[in-house]
Parts: sequence; structure tokens; C-alpha cells
Amino acid sequence: MKCVIEDVPELHSLLGESVAKVLISIALCHLNKEVAKVALRAAFTAIMAASEDEIKAVLYQIIFRLLNERQERTLSKKEQLVLRLAEQYPGDVGVLSAFFLNYVRLSPGEALYLDANEPHAYIAGECVECMATSDNVVRAGLTTKYRDTQTLCAMLSYKQGRPQVLSGVPVYPYTKRYSPPFEEFEVDASIVPTGHSLSLPANCGPSVLLVLEGCGTMYQVFGSNKHVTEVKRGDTYFIPAGIKLDIVSDSGGNPEVDALHLYRAGVNSDIFST
Repeated sequence: MKCVIEDVPELHSLLGESVAKVLISIALCHLNKEVAKVALRAAFTAIMAASEDEIKAVLYQIIFRLLNERQERTLSKKEQLVLRLAEQYPGDVGVLSAFFLNYVRLSPGEALYLDANEPHAYIAGECVECMATSDNVVRAGLTTKYRDTQTLCAMLSYKQGRPQVLSGVPVYPYTKRYSPPFEEFEVDASIVPTGHSLSLPANCGPSVLLVLEGCGTMYQVFGSNKHVTEVKRGDTYFIPAGIKLDIVSDSGGNPEVDALHLYRAGVNSDIFST
């Protein structure tokens, strides 16, 4: 945050000098976590609760400066992101919130997890998202949906640090498992080449299977019974506990299809090993 305050002077008019000084002191004086959280809450709330006119004025100043500086230097990735968001969501306070968040670019096969009450914004690309049971989803920026800024600012954790990126752990042929450090769920990602097959052992709990790409044949095995289903892109299935899956990938007559992409979400297996 010290860099943000120093590199984005336009924010001072929204934060106020006292809040800006406290944010700088977080880095310089190594304030304890609780004091730092109070300062971050005050700063983020000041930004998010600013009037529409104030937001537009500050955004104009930032964009004008960055466009000029772009002629003389290479902008940082965060600065480039801000210009991109400002073009997509002109005058939106969510553009300013980007200065408070980590900017993460994930490569294919990578994932990250977010604890409850952690702000996030999906910017571009394709991803599979799994969310634990929740009684609310609170939005405040970069959206056309209903916004509840007051609730969002009150509920956030204001923890500092970089998010942990997961690369997945191989568990079966063609399959990696992504296990966050909580009980609610884990996700298995399978990429089965055309003409190959995959066997998924029965889970102790129920799960949901998503076919993201490709097509094939799925055999649900329970006891001596076997149920056959043709699967294709966009299909989702509820898989009860105790059901083994045998899946064969095929092209469906389309030579451009080279693999079947499956995602299976279920209760974190650690809960059954304790």
C-alpha cells in the first residue's frame, strides 16, 4: 500500500492525508495486523463510499497521467490493468479498487482459493469456479448487478499478502486434484485424450461432474449394475456417493476435438480421513 500511496497521488483527495500517512506507516513501522486492518478498512471504505463525481474526477486525473506517462515509460502491469478496466467500466469505483488488490495471472492448470470475505474480481479468460454454500454474494464494483458497498466494506477481512496458487496434485491418470485448506470442497480436473479412458474411484461423498470440453461415454458403476450415458460439452451430473465412474473420451466425429475436459467437485476428502 505504501507504493500505491506514493505512486498514485490522485488517491490522496479521497483518502485524506491522515489515512494516507497511516497506510505508509504500515510498511515503514510494521504495525501489528489488527492496526493494519483498521487502516486498510478506513482507506478502502473511503474509496468505495466516495461520490460518483469524486470517483470520476480522480479516475480522469489518473487516466490522463498514465496515458501521458505511457509515451515515456512502460507502465506497470497494475497500471495497464487500470487503463483496461477504465475503458471497460468508465467512471466505475471498481477501477480504483484494483490498486488495493493483488493482480494475479493464472496459467492453464493453475488455480487459487479465496477465503470467505475476500474481495475478488474475475477480469478475463476462461475458468472453472467452485464456491462453498453461501447465503450471500456482495458486489460493489465492476458490475451491472446490484451493489451493496456498505455491507461489502464491513464484511471484508482486510488481510494482506499474496494468494496461494495451486498447481494440482496428480491423483489418477489424466487427473489432478485441487484441495483448498478447508472442508467444504475439492476439485478434480481431468483431461482425457481422445481414444483413451479414465477410471474414477467411488467417492465417500456426493459430487458434481461438469463436462467443459469434448465428448465421450460415461459408465456409472454401482455393484453389478452399470448405467451408460453419452456426455458432451456443457453437461453436468450429480454423482451419488459410492458410484465408480469409467469414462471413455471420443471425438464425436469432430476431428478438432482432441480431449475430454472434466471437472468434478465434491466434499474435501480430508474430512473422511479424520
